[in-house]
Amino acid sequence: MSSQVVLTVRLVRSFEHRNFKPVVFSGVNLDQTVQEFIKLVKNDATTRAGLPPPFKTFGYDTMKIIHQAHGAKTNELVMSLDDDDKLILQDDLTLRAAGVANETELAFFKKEDYEVFKANPPKSWW
Repeated sequence: MSSQVVLTVRLVRSFEHRNFKPVVFSGVNLDQTVQEFIKLVKNDATTRAGLPPPFKTFGYDTMKIIHQAHGAKTNELVMSLDDDDKLILQDDLTLRAAGVANETELAFFKKEDYEVFKANPPKSWW
């Protein structure tokens, strides 16, 4: 299995307003730690052309798996609020050990904002 993969990271600025930007990363090494990948994504965001300024300096600190290739997708627009214990990536694990594989989609967000939103999510509408 190749350790160089393609990952999509959703930079989530607001859960309440569903404000996020997807960013694709190619050639990602699955043997790096989650913390190393977080640092790479933060550095990339500050210099990435076409990314609006509010996304470049936001206080992202947590990653969570949203979707794996060939798996079921959530109906939630930004990300699912379920299974945090197994889907939120632990800093000291490698991406591979955390369950990340080729074409995985990740959310990158501020944990404090997520917990506030999760405690009182808006009512679903149909």
